[in-house]
Amino acid sequence: MNAINYQRVLERTLAGLQGTPKLLLHSCCAPCSSYVLEYLSPFFEITVLYYNPNISPRGEYEARLAEQKRLIAEQPHVHPVHILEGNYCPEDYFAAVRGLEEMPEGGARCQICFEMRLREAARVAKAIGADWFTTTLTVGSKKDARLLNELGAKIEAETGVPYLHSDFKKHDGYNRSIELSRQYDLYRQNYCGCIFSQMARSDQ
Repeated sequence: MNAINYQRVLERTLAGLQGTPKLLLHSCCAPCSSYVLEYLSPFFEITVLYYNPNISPRGEYEARLAEQKRLIAEQPHVHPVHILEGNYCPEDYFAAVRGLEEMPEGGARCQICFEMRLREAARVAKAIGADWFTTTLTVGSKKDARLLNELGAKIEAETGVPYLHSDFKKHDGYNRSIELSRQYDLYRQNYCGCIFSQMARSDQ
């Protein structure tokens, strides 16, 4: 079976849009959202949902949130971009991944974390009347676009909220996010966000 080219799926979807639909965009951080906002703002009115209960400690969470707000305020966009801060409940994240603390990054623990954040994105999208939901996570060079898109499609089937398939790292999306991070002097963290990825980096 041939692998799905999610960038081409995205391009076909964008080509078929009419008017300016509303997109709920889950964002993990300002650097990852920089390219995605630049790319998608000509097509959508975007509400960025900053929902990341996996991030520890609180100071790290707040630093990333502040940078997200600053980027949205400073970056030019074709259509309006709004921001919503989700509930910061790290205890929910720790409960969800209990027993998987020793799993390597990118494994089952990360899958649970991805699904947790995508489900909240779909819930908020429905609550605010957004036409689509998606996440910035596929821009990451180490993030599994296939897994993220399969989770998004599953949640779409369960909730009825259309999921915008993507692989934002394609067409130099990841490199463009680095360029924009330099341009806006964004704080770029050196670990995914959870305490487990932080510890893994410390051991290297």
